[in-house]
Amino acid sequence: MTDLSALYSAHIAERQRTTAEALAQTGFEALVISSGKAYTHFADDQEAPFHPTPHFAHWCPVAGPHHVLVIRPGRRPKLIRFAPEDFWYEQAPLGNPFWALEFDLEEAGNLDEVWSRVGTLSHAAYIGPETDRAETAGLELNPAPLTAHLDWHRTTKSAYEVQCIEEATVLAAKGHDAARTAFLAGASELEIHHAYVQAVGIVDHEMPYGSIVALNEKGAILHYEGKRKVGNGAVLLIDAGAQVRGYAADITRTVAAPHCDRRFAALIAGMEKIELQLCDMVKPKMPYGDLHHQGHLLIAGLLKESGILHATPEEAVEKGLSRPFFPHGLGHHLGIQVHDVAGRQGTPDGTPAPPPPQHPTLRTTRAIDSDQVFTVEPGLYFIPMLLRPFRENEHKAKFDWALIDELTPCGGIRIEDNLLVTANGHRNLTRPHLPL
Repeated sequence: MTDLSALYSAHIAERQRTTAEALAQTGFEALVISSGKAYTHFADDQEAPFHPTPHFAHWCPVAGPHHVLVIRPGRRPKLIRFAPEDFWYEQAPLGNPFWALEFDLEEAGNLDEVWSRVGTLSHAAYIGPETDRAETAGLELNPAPLTAHLDWHRTTKSAYEVQCIEEATVLAAKGHDAARTAFLAGASELEIHHAYVQAVGIVDHEMPYGSIVALNEKGAILHYEGKRKVGNGAVLLIDAGAQVRGYAADITRTVAAPHCDRRFAALIAGMEKIELQLCDMVKPKMPYGDLHHQGHLLIAGLLKESGILHATPEEAVEKGLSRPFFPHGLGHHLGIQVHDVAGRQGTPDGTPAPPPPQHPTLRTTRAIDSDQVFTVEPGLYFIPMLLRPFRENEHKAKFDWALIDELTPCGGIRIEDNLLVTANGHRNLTRPHLPL
């Protein structure tokens, strides 16, 4: 049985250390973070699903808006919990959560009381969306240098954070197993989605991101959001996760039905091998861009082996022939946010590390380091709009257009695991719970 209290205590101690360091380097003496506020849609009274301020969630898993943290180096953090008396919405009692002992905990029944308990602070910064309240309190609003330092430290995951991601993975794996079973039984996209959320035990707004459940050609739409009611698909691409205490798992699988075109099924099997090869390459000090480049070479090799491209992997990558088939980055940092922060940050002070011109969509350009958690998710898609320019340019003879046209109705392939970088290599957080 995992002792969450011990893991969380060590996590908070590290937050105290890194925040004190960030404050010292940016000239502040205190930091105030609010959990955020609810938003309504324009000209409407319907609220959007609430997402907490990520830097608040990095410290505390308490749910809901308007809570405030006051952090001062050398002192216990103060948590002011917003606890209104209300009959419109459920106000769950706090109880005795494992995390509460790490804070000087106070409760306030209204927003004026919350902010009066913040007190008067000198040389203090504020992070969050409740800027009107923070400005009245004399706090500097969302200073970029401080935020950059805090973002940088979020890419190093504590044992507590890894535990949360692994628990989320266990839930997501149950959903993926249920989705695969439903797909092979002939279910529609909507029915597959329902099977997923039922197995995980959540409703849609509790997912860390909207699920992608794509049959056949819809798998070539990278962020497909539809849930068609037509079933009996030949190919399923499902990208869906879960979250625990604010931390996400992000998993993608592509499955071929027995009646799938055997050539496309072979591509799925090839991409499965490529994804595992790329995972095996992960180790500290390796630039993530180099891993992405290796992904292009391996996918170009599969395209050549399958007869889709008539070029060596090196030629295909150099001339951009693999890019229309694999147009996105290989992965991204993962944590409180699914696309977690600081992937393109070169230094703690926020100096940018932009992607290379040949790979403009790469979300992670940093060197790989111990205790990072990120995704590895190579893809191979048949996207007509991206392939169209190559039909008439100087490279058109490098493509087997008849074969491409025959495989285009199958859509696309993506395989995605979540990896924890260790001192000597990595640990795949996904495969123990979802081997296929």
